[in-house]
Amino acid sequence: MARITWRTSSTQNLVSKFRLRWSYMKHCWHSLTFNAHMNSSYATDVCMTPIFWIVDNYTHCLGPFFVVGTAILTTAVVSIAYWIGLPFWWAKSQAATIVLLIIGNWLLLNIIFHYVMGVITPAGQPPEGISHVEAVSMCSKCISPKPPRTHHCSVCNRCILKMDHHCPWLNNCVGYANHRYFFLYMVYTTLGCLFLIVAGVEIGYKYLWLDHSEHWTELEPLEGHPVKFNQSGHVIAVTHPNEYDDILLPPAVHHLPTPMADSPDATPTRRRVLWFMAVVNVAVVIALGSLSIWHAKLITRGETSIEAHINEAERKRLLQLKRVYINPYNFGTKKNWKLFLGLVRGRSFWRTVLLPSWHKPEGNGLSFHTVHDAPFEDEWP
Repeated sequence: MARITWRTSSTQNLVSKFRLRWSYMKHCWHSLTFNAHMNSSYATDVCMTPIFWIVDNYTHCLGPFFVVGTAILTTAVVSIAYWIGLPFWWAKSQAATIVLLIIGNWLLLNIIFHYVMGVITPAGQPPEGISHVEAVSMCSKCISPKPPRTHHCSVCNRCILKMDHHCPWLNNCVGYANHRYFFLYMVYTTLGCLFLIVAGVEIGYKYLWLDHSEHWTELEPLEGHPVKFNQSGHVIAVTHPNEYDDILLPPAVHHLPTPMADSPDATPTRRRVLWFMAVVNVAVVIALGSLSIWHAKLITRGETSIEAHINEAERKRLLQLKRVYINPYNFGTKKNWKLFLGLVRGRSFWRTVLLPSWHKPEGNGLSFHTVHDAPFEDEWP
């Protein structure tokens, strides 16, 4: 009886110690996240600091590999299109082939131009040694004034004018000077992949579907010997080809598929290459297409990716105060697009957007017109 009482007491002590430890841990966590100096977001940032440190210090090292990989992937896709697509369409219709070549090379020219310009064009940074009259804050890392719409890039380790984000595929920041190149590269790449998908549907149907379904390959040799059925229904082995009860039977006729040698145009390598093209083009259309639509919405609202988060937080804050937030850089859909694409000073859409153009964005990136001080419609843009 004494032993049972002792064991019960020991169990109760362990449970009480566990509850005390658990309560202590809960109080520690609440003290870190629910006091006047800290909150749960700050605690999460502290826990994510090692990951941020890795991204900030090693993304710039991986950037060149992303650029080389993009160049290799683009070269592979274009080479396959010429290797398989060009002979197929030339044999089908020479006139259609010429039209496809004109459209395809126009898209390819824009893709290469905008990607190269996005890589080699600096996004822009505040000049050093010059006082900025319209500086809105001080950068805590650069210890220098920050003009409007300027943010610090931890990967490039400098402030970027009208920063949108750091793109590892360009190994460059996307900002004031190269935002248009980045956006048009995404649009033309999406259109180029859609073009290859539409032009390659018939090729894929012929080589991946018909040739694969009409022919079959015998992977393993058949084993066994011929048999026959007697009048009682029993199976009797045929020991030699002429053993048919002295009755001359005609050769069997059937419509079963028979193994055939692959045609030169339907080799396994060609099938694998076509599957590669299908996967790559569909993936690019989904990824870059979605990103292009999202950036188009931001351009329509006159904001960058960073400003979208800032404006959303400000909109929620003012909504609680029963006030409406107005983006000072939103001049309406038409004017926002004209400013972004540079359709000012008499520039035309076909020369500025449909063809490669080196023109620079309006202004200097250090100050921007707002809805409160914009010039008259007939003066700007």
